[in-house]
Amino acid sequence: MSRRLFCKRFLERLLYVCICGILLMFAMQPLAAQAADRVQPVGDVITIVIDPGHGGSNQGTESGHTIEKHMTMVTATAMYEELQKYDNVQVYMTHTDDVDLSLKERAEFAASVNADFLFSIHYNASENHTMFGTEVWISCETPFNAYGYQFGYQHLESFRERGLFVRGVKNRMDDKYHNDYYGIIRESAMLDLPAVIIEHCYVDNERDADYIKDEEDFKTFGKADALSVARYFGLRSTALGVDYSDAATQLQSADADSLVQSTLQDRTAPEICQIDLLECDYDTGELTLLVSAADYDSTLIYFDYSVDNGQNWSRLEAWPGSNTLTGTYDDTFKLNLKVPGGRRPGIVVRAYNISDLYRSSNVLYFDQTFTKREDNQKTPEMTVQEEPEEVVPATEPVEHARNSIGTTTFLPAATMPQEQSSVSVLTFLKFCLALVVILFLIVLSSQMVGYSRRKKRRKKK
Repeated sequence: MSRRLFCKRFLERLLYVCICGILLMFAMQPLAAQAADRVQPVGDVITIVIDPGHGGSNQGTESGHTIEKHMTMVTATAMYEELQKYDNVQVYMTHTDDVDLSLKERAEFAASVNADFLFSIHYNASENHTMFGTEVWISCETPFNAYGYQFGYQHLESFRERGLFVRGVKNRMDDKYHNDYYGIIRESAMLDLPAVIIEHCYVDNERDADYIKDEEDFKTFGKADALSVARYFGLRSTALGVDYSDAATQLQSADADSLVQSTLQDRTAPEICQIDLLECDYDTGELTLLVSAADYDSTLIYFDYSVDNGQNWSRLEAWPGSNTLTGTYDDTFKLNLKVPGGRRPGIVVRAYNISDLYRSSNVLYFDQTFTKREDNQKTPEMTVQEEPEEVVPATEPVEHARNSIGTTTFLPAATMPQEQSSVSVLTFLKFCLALVVILFLIVLSSQMVGYSRRKKRRKKK
């Protein structure tokens, strides 16, 4: 074989190996997001237990005319009645009367009927009445973490399609005993029973108010819960004429022997929050800020802002592009404010992550007072541009603003069971594949060189 032919074949093989490696790397991305079968094994007949949260002297969340124990009972009953329409299903409720029932008693009842799953029905509220959205709490124990994740993901996906803001599928660990913080989940896990808490929405926030106007809305939530259970278990209903067998093979991928990293509680605030002034008009009070933030462990979900250096804050707003199910969010956006006249504001923005921890931005101070206007409003108006255009050089008014370094502040929140890796599994697999390709090329190259040397020695002989 001539040297030219040898080099040609070697380069052809090298090119072939490189192309295969590149194709494999690209192929791994869709595989990682590919639908998977339900991890939880079940028998021919599914046993479901529904737990209406609270009851008796424990009224739960109260806001205006709404009392949580009443809401959960209406929702749970509607869920029960809907699931009764499916084939090969046994459905129970932990209680149907307004009675006191401990969390342990609820879990023990579910275990006594050999339940496949316990669903605890709840509604939410926050201390300052600022939070909004829906979430599912799951166990931090294997394999229940995987079971809860697969159910919670597709359940919240359906709620997201209805317009609810999704706060995520997550767990919380008890700091002292290092097991599940929430009693119904912990007591169930001790009895080898998977359980989740469904927090439908916040009863004390205007953003969620349209979803809970009356009992029909509570029932609508119950029917939606039942549909998610039917899809998770792949149920069929002769009465309804539906078959969700395929849905149980279209769930998010999970491993029964491992914790799903995205469900682990993040105990650190976002790493970055920065604001820059793009435009400023002292006469109209109109400002345009570029807000930039990042959290390397979880998803950004909210932001708020202050124009008086943190003395008063706006209501929480959804972080642009936030999707806790995919773990994505916009890292920058434009924030348009109209500041009341007669002020010399100090503007600061806070970025909140999935654990409701926040980081404050730098503070923008202004050396000039904004013109007082006849139509002056008491509070600043706000609009958001989720996809900012290319940042242009600052105009002259921007020079009157001064920066001050922001500080990090924490809200009370759960601690995470273990540190969440900053390197994703997909990135690690890509690195391993690249390493394998490199090693293969080295081996191939050495073999080719050895072959060439052996051929030369044979020619000399």
